[in-house]
Amino acid sequence: MDIAPYTPQAAARPAPPLATRRIVHQTAGFRHGAITRLMSPSDLGEQVKPYVFLDHFDDPAMRPAAMPLHPHSGIATLTYLLDGHIRYEDSTGASGTLPPGSVEWMMAGGGVWHGGGAAAQGRIRGFQLWVAMPPELENAPAFSRYISPEGLPSAGPARVLLGQYMGVAGAVAAPSPMTYLGVHLRRGEHWRYVPPPGHSVAWLAVSSGELRAPSPINAGEMAVFEESDQAIDLHAPQGAEFVIGSAAPHPHPLVLGSYSVHTNPAALALGASRIREIGATLESRARVRF
Repeated sequence: MDIAPYTPQAAARPAPPLATRRIVHQTAGFRHGAITRLMSPSDLGEQVKPYVFLDHFDDPAMRPAAMPLHPHSGIATLTYLLDGHIRYEDSTGASGTLPPGSVEWMMAGGGVWHGGGAAAQGRIRGFQLWVAMPPELENAPAFSRYISPEGLPSAGPARVLLGQYMGVAGAVAAPSPMTYLGVHLRRGEHWRYVPPPGHSVAWLAVSSGELRAPSPINAGEMAVFEESDQAIDLHAPQGAEFVIGSAAPHPHPLVLGSYSVHTNPAALALGASRIREIGATLESRARVRF
């Protein structure tokens, strides 16, 4: 077999471009005051489940009671705070204040109530995500975790909010195969997200700055990537703060209630019953008024 001789010209040829996932959907969502609804279970949540809901909030003057007590079941919520201080309380008995860079993980399971609002004056900015639970967890006992910035491990420019990435386990164990990261890229920085095996679902949402993947994704926008096992190449021309999620697909239907997502009607009815019980208890304690 003939082997071509080495030449400087051959050595100078650029390597073929790395494969990267295409963007298949991009949205600026629907804005309601200081909150932008980027994804709901009835729209993009069907495409990227187990991720089923995403709000981006950016409020220059949030009220102390901006989020009154409200119920959930069948899901977990993860609130990632980028700026400001938020007061929280929930029906498991937890209460306190979240500082910038912290996380609230609320595993609603069979039913929970939570709420809060600004704990201090100033800008409040971040994301709230809902994650659909597998059948064995959708009606499990509720629990909450509130994680300080120091409790969130990092992998390069990414904070591991949920699951694990590049061998780094987050402070919150994922209920199914998924990874959710908070990422801050400096001006001109490149970053390549290599998803764990089997994570064919992938998306990201930008809070500030701009990303190129290679088309631009602006602040306040969400992008969904094609189902694939390929990596995602990102460039931040002016710097960017964003969240990115990947997962194995959620192989169950989404059965929806007002604040709930379950896998079947019976599980939803069970969650609704438990929510009513907790609500009655809270009312009897004069902690909530209807």
